[in-house]
Amino acid sequence: MIKPDKRDEIARAALELIAEKGFHASPMAELAKRAGVGAGTIYRYFENKDVLITVLFSELEARVQPVLLKGYDASQPVRHRFLHLGQALLGYFIANPLDFRYLEQFINSPYGAEHRRAKIFGEQHKEDVYRELFDYGIDSGEIKNLPLAVLFSLTFGPLIFAARDHICGFIELNEKLVFRTIDACWQAVKS
Repeated sequence: MIKPDKRDEIARAALELIAEKGFHASPMAELAKRAGVGAGTIYRYFENKDVLITVLFSELEARVQPVLLKGYDASQPVRHRFLHLGQALLGYFIANPLDFRYLEQFINSPYGAEHRRAKIFGEQHKEDVYRELFDYGIDSGEIKNLPLAVLFSLTFGPLIFAARDHICGFIELNEKLVFRTIDACWQAVKS
C-alpha cells in the first residue's frame, strides 16, 4: 500500500476539519494534529491558511468539472444539457458529502463571495459550462433573461438545499427524486 504524501494528508485533514467546524474554528495547530504532522510542515506546502482554503476549493472544483462534462453534449437541446449538469452535480454531492460540506462552507464565506463575483461578472477566464449554457439559453430565448446571479440562485440554491437535506437524512434523493428536483429548477429558469 502506498502511503499518501504529507501534502495529501494535510489537504484531506483540512477538508475534514473545515467541513466539520468551519474556517474560523479550524486553527492550523488542530489541522497539524489531525494530519499527523508538525505545524511547520503545513507551511512547506501552503503559504498560509487563506492559501490552503483557496487551493482546496480549486482542487475540488477541478474534481467536479470532469464529472459535469462526462457525457455532456453541447449540441443537445438546452433543457437536456441543463438536466444533465444538474444530475451530475447533485450526484457528485450525494456521493461526496465531505466535498459538498467543504464547498458549502466556501461558497457561504467571503472567499466564496469573491469567487462568485468573478464568475458572475466574467472576471474568471476559465470555461464555465453553466455560464455558457445560460448565455446560450438566454440568446436562444429558452432561458429567462434574468441576471446571471438570479439564474445561478434558481439553479444551485435548490440543489444545495436538497443535497444538504439528503446528507442530513431528511430526504432520500433517489434517481426519480433527483430528476424531479432538477426538472423543478429547469421550470424556474426556462422561458
